[in-house]
Amino acid sequence: METKEKEFKGLVINGFVALILFLALTALSIYGIVYFANHSNTIGIVLCIVAAIFFLILLTGLRMQEPNEAMAMLFFGNYHGTFKKTGFYWVNFLYSSKRVSLRARNLNVDPIKVNDKTGNPIMIGQILVWKLKDTYKAMFEIDSQTMAGGANGQVGVTVSGRMKAFESFVRVQSDAALREVAGMFAYDDNDDTKNNELTLRAGGAEINDILLKKLNDRLEMSGLEVVEARINYLAYSPEIAAVMLRRQQAAAIISAREKIVEGAVTMVKMALDKLSEEEIVELDNEKKAAMVSNLLVVLCADESAQPVVNTGTLYQ
Repeated sequence: METKEKEFKGLVINGFVALILFLALTALSIYGIVYFANHSNTIGIVLCIVAAIFFLILLTGLRMQEPNEAMAMLFFGNYHGTFKKTGFYWVNFLYSSKRVSLRARNLNVDPIKVNDKTGNPIMIGQILVWKLKDTYKAMFEIDSQTMAGGANGQVGVTVSGRMKAFESFVRVQSDAALREVAGMFAYDDNDDTKNNELTLRAGGAEINDILLKKLNDRLEMSGLEVVEARINYLAYSPEIAAVMLRRQQAAAIISAREKIVEGAVTMVKMALDKLSEEEIVELDNEKKAAMVSNLLVVLCADESAQPVVNTGTLYQ
């Protein structure tokens, strides 16, 4: 991801040192006011008052920042970099700052109704983990401030307001990416799909990787990044769910029957070969056919076969 963010290079002083220094200078200015007042020095009094006010104003440059937070520093509207140091600092009070969070956040997207590659309506949902990657893009290349504004149209200035705006942007783009990915693949293997073709149901990690790439392609312009994305809900739409369930059950029954018949034929062949090799009994083609028929009935039947004992010969 191409970044436009840069490190803040302005004057930065330890906050505790600056606090002690400015308070001491303010106290000294107050002492000067009292001193010059006792000596009836009007100019000295005015200068000390101005100095005290100035030192108090300098205290507004104190900034405290927690881990995984950042401030975009602006000097009369011009971007001068992003301040990411953790702790208590003083910066030039003429700089305005826009604070944002760099912490990872979860977003659970409710299932939406889309059509898969074969045109079947499905319900699909996702969960993703996202975070802010580029403060410049996030603050100045999408309209995050207006989106964070309240009902009165005022621009949102709190961290939570800006992060909710970013989340709203991620939600809209994730919805579009999910619809795009869902339309690229069929829900499951069926007559309309090719052999070994990737499907939403069987794709697993591959589908999630494709979804992740689509999401980051859409979010690149915003300075936001999706760290992890996965499909957490996948089902046929309710209006066709019952029909598709019967179709899946029928396919499963056919597959099971194929395995049963294949195994039964192998066993019958084995039995005939064994009888012939050990010369236990000689069977003509008609008796072989009868034996094959009986064995297949026994092996392929759903219920247990009822034996019939023949007390005569094979030809009775």
